[in-house]
Amino acid sequence: MAATTVSRALLLLVAVVLTAQLCGCTADVGGGDGFSVEFIHRDDVRSPYQDPSLTVHERVLAAVRRSTVRAAALARSHVGGGAMSEVTSRPFEYLIAVSVGTPSTRMLAIADTGSDLVWLKCTDDTDPKRAPAPGKDVVFYPANSTTFGHVDCKSGACRALNGASCTPSNHCRYLYTYFDGSRTSGLLSTETFTFHDGVTGHRDEAASLRVANVNFGCSTQNAGTFPADGVVGLGGGALSLVTQLGNDASIGRKFSYCLVNFFLNASSELNFGARADVTEPGAVTTPLVRSPVDTYYTVKLESVKIGKSTFQPHGSSLIIVDSGTSLTFLEKSVLDPLVEELTKRIMLPKAESREKLMCFDISGVPMGQVVAMVPDVTLELGGGAAGTLKPQNTFVMMQEGMMCMALAAASERNPVSILGNIAQQNMHIGYDLDKRTLTFAPANCANSSPPSPQ
Repeated sequence: MAATTVSRALLLLVAVVLTAQLCGCTADVGGGDGFSVEFIHRDDVRSPYQDPSLTVHERVLAAVRRSTVRAAALARSHVGGGAMSEVTSRPFEYLIAVSVGTPSTRMLAIADTGSDLVWLKCTDDTDPKRAPAPGKDVVFYPANSTTFGHVDCKSGACRALNGASCTPSNHCRYLYTYFDGSRTSGLLSTETFTFHDGVTGHRDEAASLRVANVNFGCSTQNAGTFPADGVVGLGGGALSLVTQLGNDASIGRKFSYCLVNFFLNASSELNFGARADVTEPGAVTTPLVRSPVDTYYTVKLESVKIGKSTFQPHGSSLIIVDSGTSLTFLEKSVLDPLVEELTKRIMLPKAESREKLMCFDISGVPMGQVVAMVPDVTLELGGGAAGTLKPQNTFVMMQEGMMCMALAAASERNPVSILGNIAQQNMHIGYDLDKRTLTFAPANCANSSPPSPQ
């Protein structure tokens, strides 16, 4: 018994030391209740990637197509154990703004629960008089910042990167390769990140969180097309923003979001620290389970229910909770009987879809009558937790007069189930890496988020 206690103590000590090596960041946060930033959907008016020429239905179709690409990448990396970077570079759904350096440069980066590394587009130009060029894409100039630094190639942070190497100056060089063949490379660096609190509605320094010595990739060479100014990894790995912020005791390794229907005129919220606690009525908790890729947030899917009908997966019971995939992907052993049951209950003619989704012709039928036909779908998860998907979580309007399921079959070759962001809308979902739990509750996310500008 004594030997076991000593062994556990040593393991804990090693974990603490390793965490300290990975990030020396320190946070200056007012109030101690954490902070919130806007979680901007790519089709929101705040996003420079919104295409105003697209109709609502065309945006849904584009999201469906991005989901298929991303789900395939997640499945390949899940089966392959994450040897490459976790996601494909182009499909993305949400963005966050972060100010980098001193003085700061505001950058708009992809917020991704499917990857770890924080990296931003940089230049190796050493002229401090140069300023970022105006336009959609911003480049960070390290020479302009008094708080920029390089990471030593013998550091714990450098060792946490697959394929990192040393430069002649003993700086840590990385090469991040994505499944679509795109690559980004540069020097692992440290910098002060400033997050402006989106809840207060202010943009002054008093409503900001400054975090010094954040490890991030300063990318100076990119091959392929990379939208936005970089990526902020929110995954469960050692170099993610969540893990780095967790080194500050007042914040902890936890975050949450409340996703608004992305066709409403409102932005969602991404919360850290105490604000990430899910305390709404009806909150339930399920354990996060280990998976082949530590980055991904994975839970156990015990079964899916409609009324008294229950459908259980025949293969893997794991499901990845991902904010960057719009559709929900389920094993055919669950999806096929689920579709059959929904078809029995939704007394409407079927419609053809090029995307191979289950669709119904709702032409001329009042929307209230349509919604009344769609039953709730219950996800029974590990630990006794159960989440209810309302009609808005399981169906989308693909075009005028046609309603399609926001559920699709997982790849037969790599059958990885994914809970997508449409299924997560109007839920407050909290991730706690220290407790290894995911907690969620029904919420009116539009009421808790600031409206988008017209």
